[in-house]
Amino acid sequence: MFRDRFFGADATSAARYREAIGAAVDALLHALPKGACSGATAGELTELFDGGVGADAQTCANGIPTLVADVVRHSIAVWHPRAAAHLHCPVLIPALAAEVVIAALNQSMDSFDQAPAATVIEQQMLAWLIALAGLPAGAAGTFTAGGTQSNYMGLLLARDHHAERRWRWNVHRDGLPPVASRMRIFCSEASHFSVEKSAIQLGLGTQAVVKVAVDAERRMRPDALAVAVAGAREAGLEPFAIVATAGTTDFGSFDPLRPVAAIARENDVWLHVDAAYGGALLMSDRHQHLLDGLESADSITLDFHKAFFQPISCGAFLLAESDRFRFIRVVADYLNPEAHEDAAIPDLVTRSVLTTRRFDALKLWWSLRALGRKGFAEMIDQLVDLGAHAAARIGSNPRLMLLHQPSFGCVVFRYRADGSPEDNHAVNVAIPREFYRRGMGVLGHTVIDRAPALKLTFLNPCTTADDVDRVLEAVVEVGAGLEAMSRVGAA
Repeated sequence: MFRDRFFGADATSAARYREAIGAAVDALLHALPKGACSGATAGELTELFDGGVGADAQTCANGIPTLVADVVRHSIAVWHPRAAAHLHCPVLIPALAAEVVIAALNQSMDSFDQAPAATVIEQQMLAWLIALAGLPAGAAGTFTAGGTQSNYMGLLLARDHHAERRWRWNVHRDGLPPVASRMRIFCSEASHFSVEKSAIQLGLGTQAVVKVAVDAERRMRPDALAVAVAGAREAGLEPFAIVATAGTTDFGSFDPLRPVAAIARENDVWLHVDAAYGGALLMSDRHQHLLDGLESADSITLDFHKAFFQPISCGAFLLAESDRFRFIRVVADYLNPEAHEDAAIPDLVTRSVLTTRRFDALKLWWSLRALGRKGFAEMIDQLVDLGAHAAARIGSNPRLMLLHQPSFGCVVFRYRADGSPEDNHAVNVAIPREFYRRGMGVLGHTVIDRAPALKLTFLNPCTTADDVDRVLEAVVEVGAGLEAMSRVGAA
C-alpha cells in the first residue's frame, strides 16, 4: 500500500528512489552559492521559511524544489576558501557517496542483529585507529558524534575508575561518592569548553575543573600542571583526570604530551587526550611528532568531521584498556543479553553512552579506501602550510598583528586600528560581522587576553596561498573602511 514511499529492493521503490535522489542532486547543484555565505540575517531567514512546516502535502509538494534551493543558497559554502571561521570542513566526495549508502541502509549500531556487516566494519576501523594512535593490545573504542561526546566519555570513565580504585565505590550502582565535591580535573586555559560541560553533566560542577597556565604558544605548561596537582593534593582534593589538548580550537596548539603523561603517571591520574582536531596529524610523516606521547593516554578523542574531511557527524573515542567500558555497561534482554557475550556476538551498545547510532565508520572506511593514507597526508600537510603562509603574511603587514606562531591551520591575529584601545576593540569586533553582512566570507572571531581577535581556520586543502593573501587584503580593506566610517561619525 505504501511501497512507493519507502526505500526497498522492488522495482517501484528503486525507480522512486532514483527519481528523488536525482531531483535532490539537481536542486543542490543548481542552487550552489558562488560565495561563502549569503549574508542573510536570522530575521530574514525566519521570514523566508515561515509557514512551511506541517503544510498539506498536496499544497507544498510543488514548492519543495524552491524551498530546497533557498536552503542551499543560504547555507555556508564550506568548500569556499573564505569559509574560514571554524573547524568546519569541506567534505570528500567518497564520504558523500558513503552517506548515500548509510542513509538508505539505516543500520543501527547498538546490536549485531541490527547491523551485522556494519558492526564488523566499525570494529576493523577502530582497530586501525588504535594501531595508528599507538595504543596497546587490549584497547578498544567506539564511534561518536564528535569531540564533546568523546571528551565526556573519557571523563566519565575516569571518574568511575578513580572512585572504584580509591574508595572501592561503585558509581555505576550507588551514584556519586560522598567525597565527589573534592574530585578535580586538570586542563589548560586553552582547552575545549566541553571539559567544563562534562564536569557539569558528571555532577561535579565547574568548580571541579582546574585551569592550568599556558606558555606563549598557548600550550599547557608541565611545570604549572605539576604545581597545580601537588597543590590540590595538599589541599585535600582528589585529582582524578588530566585533559591534554592536541590541537586547541583557537590556536591549534599542542600540549606537550610526553611530560604531561609523565606527570599523570607519577600522580596515578587518568590521562585523556583531546585530539579532536590535531589527531589528524597522525596521518602526516612531516608533523606527527607533535603527537609524541599520545600512546600513553588512557583515552583519546578523535574527530573525523574536522581535518579528516568527513560529513558531520563522525568521531571516535579510544580507550587504552577495553575492560574499563564496564563502567557504562548495561544489559537489556531484548538488545544485548548476557548470552550474546557468551556466544561472542558483538553488541556495540556496551561501549557507548548512546543506544541508536549511525554507521558513520563507513564514511572514513570508504575515504581511506579511495585516497589512502598518503592522500590524506598530502591534504593535511597543506593545511599546516596554509597556516604558516598566513602567519608570515600577517607578520609582514603593519596593519595586522600576529598573536602566535601556528602549529596547524589556526591563525589568530588582530587588525591594528589607529586611535585608542577602544577603537581597536570596536573595529576587530565589527570586521567579521561586516564580512558576513556583505557576503564576503565567514571570518573567525574570539577573545584573547580580554580583547577581541580575528581567526582564520584552514580546513580546506583546496585553498591556495593567493586565496589567503586576498582574504587578508580584504580584512585590511574592511578594517580601514570601518575606521573611516567611525571618524566620519565622530565628526
